[in-house]
Amino acid sequence: MRDHRKFYIGGQWVAPATAQTFEVVNPATEQICGTVAAGSAQDVDRAVAAARAAFGSWSATTVAERLTLLRAIAAEYDRRRGDLAAALTEEMGAPAALAGGFQVDLVAGHLDTACTVLENFAFTEELGGSMVAKEPIGVCAMITPWNWPLSLIAVKVFPALATGCTMILKPSEKSPFSGQIFAEVLAAAGVPPGVFNLIHGDGPGVGVPLSAHPDIDMISFTGSVRAGIDIARTAAPTVKRVSQELGGKSPNILLDDADFADNVAKGVVSMMGNSGQTCSAPSRMLVPAGRMSEAAAAARAAAEQITVGDPTGEVAMGPVVSGAQFDKVQALIQKGIDEGATLVTGGTGRPEGLDVGFYVKPTVFADVTNDMTVAREEIFGPVLTILGYDDIDHAIAIANDTEYGLAGFVAGADLDQARAVARRIRAGSVSINDGFDFACPFGGYRKSGNGREWGASGFDEYLETKAILGYAPTDASS
Repeated sequence: MRDHRKFYIGGQWVAPATAQTFEVVNPATEQICGTVAAGSAQDVDRAVAAARAAFGSWSATTVAERLTLLRAIAAEYDRRRGDLAAALTEEMGAPAALAGGFQVDLVAGHLDTACTVLENFAFTEELGGSMVAKEPIGVCAMITPWNWPLSLIAVKVFPALATGCTMILKPSEKSPFSGQIFAEVLAAAGVPPGVFNLIHGDGPGVGVPLSAHPDIDMISFTGSVRAGIDIARTAAPTVKRVSQELGGKSPNILLDDADFADNVAKGVVSMMGNSGQTCSAPSRMLVPAGRMSEAAAAARAAAEQITVGDPTGEVAMGPVVSGAQFDKVQALIQKGIDEGATLVTGGTGRPEGLDVGFYVKPTVFADVTNDMTVAREEIFGPVLTILGYDDIDHAIAIANDTEYGLAGFVAGADLDQARAVARRIRAGSVSINDGFDFACPFGGYRKSGNGREWGASGFDEYLETKAILGYAPTDASS
């Protein structure tokens, strides 16, 4: 049983202002697996004061000094990989192979990228006789979700550290253990007091005070559209910068070629990864209408090969994160059935033999139309919808007929055609044939958000731009 009743503020593990706590439930067992202190506005005030006090000295550090710290963090992080993976499995049900593999590896990749970007980042630029300088924005608040808890902390904290900002992190109350260990990593690596601070808690207790605080210069949030709107509203009176990465309902356009069946199978596996709890998941598979039956058969075969069960074992898929999430996914699966989509495999209820734990059957719907609820709402569970298109123009129209715009996918052997299709998808990132790049920006159009993370673009979120005119005046007589 984990017990975390202190916050990391000003370089020390300190008792919270109140004795309130919340319990963390292991989604595989439905049993309480830990207790974490619940923060309050008083804790926020204390953390903000610590971050504000540290900003002057940290913002004045050199690139070399910040690189040294990031590399010390990398070494300490590598030492704690096993602890972090175990925490991810326990708190949010990530299978051991995923937790100890991609979930942990993503953070290392983002850290390595931050170091590379920092080594080459132009914080100043001369324009004629003027100087344009990029300076740290100040004290930053970071509110992160439960589905990829470590990597979504990393893409905020590492750029903020690299650019000279100070910060307060609030991890999700559903998956706080990995955030706790992350704070331990930074403390052990020698992050100066007050530069990084951690407060556990929920939205009303900590998120709202962070969003409203007049001494916070910027807030970075990843989570639901509803929460993002609330944060933006709360932050508006203080005119702080708000960077958001929100929901998605991403299209996966499969081109009509010889690789079709393989691409269907890949799309299924990608959708079911992390129990479908990925904001950029390829949840809408678009296939040529004349190949719908073939797509359904290939999807069924792939989905039924996915092993579901105890995430500490050798399975491909564990539970969803909570009872509330389980109920939401079950209701949306039933909605798909009620609205007339063809249930190819899966459906409501737990998989056979799994009577305890928030397990969902890998579910595939075919013959879906884009007006159905399962095609429009972000389900955030292992549910794939397959929609038919008549031609490429029709596919693009379906892909872009959404209030979201986080990601898109194109799969096909004709690279020129795939590139042309990718350019027409209205989304913040589009992957052709499983392309992946740590250096490229990640973020959304429309209701999927308004900021960018990853790579050099992630640095820009934490910087203000200053123009210094007359910096190098020219000689008027020459």
